[in-house]
Amino acid sequence: MSKIALKWEERLIIALMLFGLFFGAGNIIFPVSLGQQAAGNVGLAVTGFNITAVGLPLLAIAAMGFSETESVFQIANKVNRPFAYFFTIALYLTIGPLFATPRLATVSYEVGITDFVPAHLEAPALFLYSALFFLLVLFFSLRSSKIIEWVGKYLTPAFLILLAVILVRALFDTGSFRQVLYPTPAYQMAPLAMGLLEGYNTMDSLAGLAFGIIIIQSIRDFGIQQPRQISREVMTSGSLSILLMAFIYIALALLGTHSLQFIPLSVNGGQALSLITRHYFGLAGQVLLAVMITVACLKTAIGLVVALAETFAKFHFFNLKQKHWTIIACLLAFLVANIGFEAILSLSLPVLMLLYPLACVLILLSLLPNHWQSPALYQISMAVTFIPACLDFIKASPDFISQSALGNSLTQWASHYLPFFDLGFAWLLPATITIVLCLISQKISKAGR
Repeated sequence: MSKIALKWEERLIIALMLFGLFFGAGNIIFPVSLGQQAAGNVGLAVTGFNITAVGLPLLAIAAMGFSETESVFQIANKVNRPFAYFFTIALYLTIGPLFATPRLATVSYEVGITDFVPAHLEAPALFLYSALFFLLVLFFSLRSSKIIEWVGKYLTPAFLILLAVILVRALFDTGSFRQVLYPTPAYQMAPLAMGLLEGYNTMDSLAGLAFGIIIIQSIRDFGIQQPRQISREVMTSGSLSILLMAFIYIALALLGTHSLQFIPLSVNGGQALSLITRHYFGLAGQVLLAVMITVACLKTAIGLVVALAETFAKFHFFNLKQKHWTIIACLLAFLVANIGFEAILSLSLPVLMLLYPLACVLILLSLLPNHWQSPALYQISMAVTFIPACLDFIKASPDFISQSALGNSLTQWASHYLPFFDLGFAWLLPATITIVLCLISQKISKAGR
């Protein structure tokens, strides 16, 4: 029977599910590292971080709701059908078995497990850990009809309890403010801008588009069937989830800043978090961290695998069903995970630099009023965005591409003539100008009829 609205308990369950899908290990590591580097400027830095790490994913969720679409493919199809296939497949493979999903296994291993493993056994230990990790992911993902129960009712609350133990112990340390803390040079010069860039690196806008299919189906499972009502519930549950993320980001950034009282500036947030838990809890802290990171990565991996399997099954590729794509995704992610965290990171960066601008522009266009939208607006905007995104792709690529004669010439040209290219935002100004000019042109054209 169709309902008009969800109960608040149901909205909370969906919000916790969405939070659990978004909040992987990287979301823990980035703000801790930011807090350490920003030090006394942590307030401005975490504000910038929340704008891009919280604001952009919320816009992605809003785009799914306001446009009354149910998938990445439907949004991308507003450009044209070939682009919709390209973008959807590329997005799900990138945040799925080629990069993001195997990275979840390697991050949880590096942060939570590697301290307990002798150096000469790291490769076989990673193999065994990743095998167990993806067997668990496979088990839960094959029961995707229960994803609300697994993630919303159990895994997310377990993760929040474990995280709260560390945060409460650290943030209520009476010796946290004994000395003046100085930021690194970059965070001393422009803490807000650095926070914006660090939040941009979470890439959660891509995940927001990918998880849209899961949250919409979950709302339907609770009895909401009308598109407009689904749109309203998507925004309500999404807002609750994003607010929780913002609060935790602030707490983690403060945790990173406070940690400078007893540990030096760390190489990354994972190392800092490991040292923090060891400082407060000793060996028990290391075990607590290992469990927390594994739970955080496990729940996000489940969401990514389910989203890919549901989407590819609807495409009817090779007549494979959802369970077949689930098995393929887990197996491929397991194989990729064993090349190691650093290799995955270096290979994924250029692909993300290409896809992320396209996703941002799609989200923005989807939020425009319907009478402003047109196929020409989508097609011209995406074409203009794609060119500087390709230049960002070349810049972030391995040396054999970025340092080749052609690659070096293109990046030098872009550095001179494209604003924000050095920051990874070469697409921003051309895309903005193009969208504005297209909207003005459409208005003039309609007025002349």
